[in-house]
Amino acid sequence: MDDSASFPIPESVSPPTSPAGRGTNQTGVRLYNERLILSLIRHHRALGKVDISRLTGLSIQTTTVIMNRLQADGLLLAGERQRGRIGQPSVPFSLNPDGAFGLGLMIGRRSSDLVLMDFTAGIRARARLTYAYPLPQTLMEFAEREIPRLTAVLTDEQRARVTGIGVAMPFELWNWEADLETQPGALAIWRTFDVTRELERRFPDWPVRMCNDATSACAAELTFGRGAAFHDFAYLYIGTFIGGGVVLNGSLFPGRSGNAGALGSMPILRREADGTASLQQLIRTASIYRLERRLIARGLPGTDIWLSPDDWSKFAEPLDEWMDEAADGLAQAIAAMLSVIDFEAIVIDGAFPTDVRARLVERTRRRFAAIDRQGLTDAVVVEGSVGRDARAIGGAALPMLATFARDFDVLFKD
Repeated sequence: MDDSASFPIPESVSPPTSPAGRGTNQTGVRLYNERLILSLIRHHRALGKVDISRLTGLSIQTTTVIMNRLQADGLLLAGERQRGRIGQPSVPFSLNPDGAFGLGLMIGRRSSDLVLMDFTAGIRARARLTYAYPLPQTLMEFAEREIPRLTAVLTDEQRARVTGIGVAMPFELWNWEADLETQPGALAIWRTFDVTRELERRFPDWPVRMCNDATSACAAELTFGRGAAFHDFAYLYIGTFIGGGVVLNGSLFPGRSGNAGALGSMPILRREADGTASLQQLIRTASIYRLERRLIARGLPGTDIWLSPDDWSKFAEPLDEWMDEAADGLAQAIAAMLSVIDFEAIVIDGAFPTDVRARLVERTRRRFAAIDRQGLTDAVVVEGSVGRDARAIGGAALPMLATFARDFDVLFKD
């Protein structure tokens, strides 16, 4: 539905006034107009009651009742009155960072991040774990050890506002043994291990939700990053393996099986150092494990990528070679995407330092400009704005969006 739609709130319905109740009692928070107002304020950063009434089609009286309730529940903050405009001075309302919290667990092929996120996507506390490959027991021990430490930074009142745990992880981890160079069968346990059930058993007070890691990153960019500026965009997140997502009409598009945006599987022509070329999936070119292998071939520890995620300056030549290879594959993939959907933008982000992201995006733009694009509508190729935390932030957003978002399909379908 668009933002002009509304469902008036019956006078007899009263949402729960207890801030803690919003994490567990959904009776009031499920009301569409309450979620709509929160979503509009998140998108615009700050809005007055008159602006919200205009955007939603709700009367000023109904808008005031809802916003007073949200403010009383600690979800909104009133700003300073703005004078100098026609009519009564306007009071802008913004989201209260302390209004709600979410825990996000990102399970990656080489590392795991755990974050405590507030209502405005601020990271209050974090923990990181690196490994050769992910094993369920190691990750559950990590969560059991670190979640109490992360939530210890909250007051008792804030802790009552934790909405749950969101998990962002690749699907079918057992299929990546060859690329991760593990022993055969090392990841087979993931075929039967239920992450959601195991976390719920360990943390029974909180609901646990799970989403594909690239989809979570795309949703984080759409909800909290610059992706909100585009009506339609394709999203590429470069981690150990590249993944992606598709946003149409301002909402994440999951596809009939939930696998839309599997852009890492797109076939592209990969050129080798000896001049030969072969048809490969994008994942075999524009993925960080390719850089890891270049480092190892030069006698450098590949683990340095994950141990120093914010500074890759010492990688020099191998990094430059990898960016050339990745940019070439990305440019081909972008042309293929635009032949199917005329996206406004292509957003590129990943688990690398911001300077590497800027250089890779600029190099991709140049390669894309050199491709024969006759018959295609051009799109802007831009940097993502959430960064390496995008998957963990998308995970932490899962329980909060399930509780407060206007459109639950932003991340996944029930």
